[in-house]
Amino acid sequence: MQRLTATMNRLLWLCRLLVLMSSVLITAQANADISEMSQAASALAGNSFDDKEVAIAYIASTESSEQATISNIQLLEGLLNKQVFYDKKAKSIWYLVEPPLAKGSELTNILSGDTVTVEKKRQYRAVTINNSIRSQIKTAMATAALSSAEAETRQIAARRMIGELDASLLPTINSIRDAESDTVTKKYLSTAISVYAVTEGSEPEQTMDAITFLSGVGLPEAFDALQAARAKVQSDDVGTITALDKAIAEYEQSQRVVNAAQTLYFGLSLGSVLVLAGIGLAITFGVMGVINMAHGELIMIGAYTTYVLQQLFPAQTGMALLLSIPCAFVVSGLVGMAIERSVIRHLYGRPLETLLATFGISLILQQAVRSIFSPLNRSVSTPDFMSGMIEVTPMLELTASRMYIMVFCLMVFFALLFILKRTPLGLQVRAVSQNRAMARAMGVRSEWVDMATFGLGSGIAGVAGVALSQLTNVGPNMGQAYIIDSFMVVVFGGVGNLWGTLAAGLSLGVFNKVLEPWAGAVLAKILVLVFIILFIQKRPKGLFPQRGRMAEDN
Repeated sequence: MQRLTATMNRLLWLCRLLVLMSSVLITAQANADISEMSQAASALAGNSFDDKEVAIAYIASTESSEQATISNIQLLEGLLNKQVFYDKKAKSIWYLVEPPLAKGSELTNILSGDTVTVEKKRQYRAVTINNSIRSQIKTAMATAALSSAEAETRQIAARRMIGELDASLLPTINSIRDAESDTVTKKYLSTAISVYAVTEGSEPEQTMDAITFLSGVGLPEAFDALQAARAKVQSDDVGTITALDKAIAEYEQSQRVVNAAQTLYFGLSLGSVLVLAGIGLAITFGVMGVINMAHGELIMIGAYTTYVLQQLFPAQTGMALLLSIPCAFVVSGLVGMAIERSVIRHLYGRPLETLLATFGISLILQQAVRSIFSPLNRSVSTPDFMSGMIEVTPMLELTASRMYIMVFCLMVFFALLFILKRTPLGLQVRAVSQNRAMARAMGVRSEWVDMATFGLGSGIAGVAGVALSQLTNVGPNMGQAYIIDSFMVVVFGGVGNLWGTLAAGLSLGVFNKVLEPWAGAVLAKILVLVFIILFIQKRPKGLFPQRGRMAEDN
């Protein structure tokens, strides 16, 4: 009997053990069985932090659906920022785009993408997380972004980690850094680790290595970290103070070199604009001696041509811009030839009268544009391939659009140089500019050459308008801002000399940008004008004076 009782007790304990084990297995299965976003949402709406950890692990390891309104990364960020709420009755999960939650706020359902307007604030409650889950989310977000197949995505994520590391993330970032193949991403991760070592404190040897690394990395975040560490360092830590002061001094010296390079770049880009604006005037003024005050309006016509083509092809801004170059040349060239045939050909040899006549034409063209397009400025979109920055070094980033303008300026210059040096039109233009009477005696139709030359110069002005439309708004008065600068470039470089126009435009652009930081934009222009006046007193014919009949007559 006793044996039977003992056996029954053993069986009873065995059953209890089996029930306990099955309940544990069922619980574990419930925690682990999250294979859909709806299950993860239900877990987030619950009270179990263990279930939430499993749900977050699923969200972090799953790619966002193409139809999803809220991405998985955005959802994880929302959990950290208390932007994720659940409906206390329906247990549905909602994302708050603009916190804090208030009556009238809009919530987006993370599953369906439906939006609702909050009527009762008490109906929703923020999803709560603990420190363990918060650390899990940070690690998941860092790992997800840094595991992307796109190098650019990894670079952006790595740079965002600078200054955001904590002790829980440090081991993960170290392992990712060691396995990373992209040098830029690896440098950003090393910077993040070094910033943490300098600002949060580490072993003395690691701190000194971090200071040495940050002194040469060239990132603004590194400089901020060095300055913050210098402010907190103890006065008796002479070695660290010396290393920090040396690193900060090296960074500041590098920054001065970068500032000089940026000033030179902006000066050359401004000079390229001046060359484009003045090169057409150099032809008409140099060959025919016509003071064309409507030159700025021809630039304006080219800019408006770009605007019209973008309106015709709104979804293809790049193609519209490329088409604008020949179209602006043709339109402005035809307008220029019409001006020459109707007005200017009657005024050759009377420069003051051409000045007054072309000034009147400029007013007519401005009013015509106001009547057609209205007096309001128009914006021309910049194509994607011209947008953004070109990173030369971490400290030096150059505007891509200005680089394209500089290259475009050189292309226009050498194309025009080829026309004047290697084509029959260029030969006739040079012949007329050097000795009009002799050219006519040799059978050159000087009237045709004058019309073609004026049309060529006007077409180049239209092409300049295409470039200027990428730097400023297009409006009826935009040409007035460049007419004086164009004349300064032509006179300073030497009337009718293309190389002189190029040298004058680039040098004046750099000179202007060098003066601007301490003199201001307006005073810098005045100083440039005074410089040109003094220079012309010494060299009336400019940097590169023209040779031939016109030079002798002048």
